[in-house]
Amino acid sequence: MTWAAILAGALGCYLLKLAGLSVPPRVLDHPVVSRVADLIPVALLAALVAVQVVATDSGGLALDARAIGLGAAVLLLVVRAPFLVVVFGAALVAALARLL
Repeated sequence: MTWAAILAGALGCYLLKLAGLSVPPRVLDHPVVSRVADLIPVALLAALVAVQVVATDSGGLALDARAIGLGAAVLLLVVRAPFLVVVFGAALVAALARLL
């Protein structure tokens, strides 16, 4: 059963990639399609971050040190800190919040 799921997933990924490559160039050159294609990765990443910050193991919602770390990351991004400063700063703030 596991191998069937792996093979089905691999086939699905291949067909999805093939479908993306078979789209005519005139469709991809449309400004709306180009704008949506630029924004989809940002929306997906934001959704993943939101789920990881507020989700618990039991399926509920919680505001804990992860939310404080995310707030620190947002503040560091607002002041245009370098990426590594944002990552390490958020981790440090979340660790200190857990410590307290």
